[in-house]
Amino acid sequence: MKHQTISIRNDNGTEVLAQAPLIISASRATDIPAFYADWFFRRLDEGYIRWRNPFSGQDSYVSFKNSRFIVFWSKNPKLLLPYLSVLKERGIGCYIQFTLNDYEAEGLEPNIPPLEQRIETFRSLVDGLGIGAVVWRFDPLIFTDKINIDTLLEKIAHIADALDGYAENLVFSFADIASYKKVSRNLHQSGIDYREWDEESMREFASRLSTWNRDNWNFRLTTCAERIDLSEYGIEHNRCIDPELISRLSPEDIVLQNFLYNAKTDNGQRKACGCILSKDIGAYNTCPHGCLYCYANTSPASAGANYKKFLANPLTDIII
Repeated sequence: MKHQTISIRNDNGTEVLAQAPLIISASRATDIPAFYADWFFRRLDEGYIRWRNPFSGQDSYVSFKNSRFIVFWSKNPKLLLPYLSVLKERGIGCYIQFTLNDYEAEGLEPNIPPLEQRIETFRSLVDGLGIGAVVWRFDPLIFTDKINIDTLLEKIAHIADALDGYAENLVFSFADIASYKKVSRNLHQSGIDYREWDEESMREFASRLSTWNRDNWNFRLTTCAERIDLSEYGIEHNRCIDPELISRLSPEDIVLQNFLYNAKTDNGQRKACGCILSKDIGAYNTCPHGCLYCYANTSPASAGANYKKFLANPLTDIII
């Protein structure tokens, strides 16, 4: 299954070919709601964006003509609040993958708002979109000389208490530092003595989290792109671009429902990923949150420099 290709005119008036996906992912590669929300909704009005392939460096076009659903990914999606009515007027559904971690004491996420402000943003978005349309992610689970399983469970419990009645799911993953040399380098340069998860520690965490959850909150627990099977603890594999959730949130959209009925797993993602086909429109190395464990940036400095370039030309049709 592929996205439809149509002809559009770009900002220069040139006729070009563009992908026209039904589902937009905004974005795994950068935090569009936190830093590019105005740009995104301006481009939605213009009808398309230009997207650069991170591997080939080639530009292509993505049209919003057929778009019927958007999955947003963010650590600070507060700027989406005034735009929710825009999506509703256009008949475009959405949900938000909200990464709500607590690494304040460790300084791992230096440029995001205080935790309590982010919790309040989560609640406000649920008030606007409804429960289920804002998905709680504690992602990734970082293991260091100062953060152990007890620490992580305490951090999760604090947020879980605050989101009880506002969130249905808790999505998590175990940080795999060794697979990303740039992440390992950035952590070492910042003086973070990280540890790798092994199967024993993963299972201990899963068992204890499952017990706490059953006794206190009853969230649906899922892992993101993890190969390990934790089903014995009641923990499932997540689908972050989830056909069941999209279907539930857009029950009257017949075109979208037909697409979801036949949707296949997106083979452009990691092997353990269960997401269905969507078009991600973000760009790596453009998120200035500065998270020390981030795999999407070469370094916090390079991402910050790219963001400054964007701010100098915010009317462009491309992020980077």
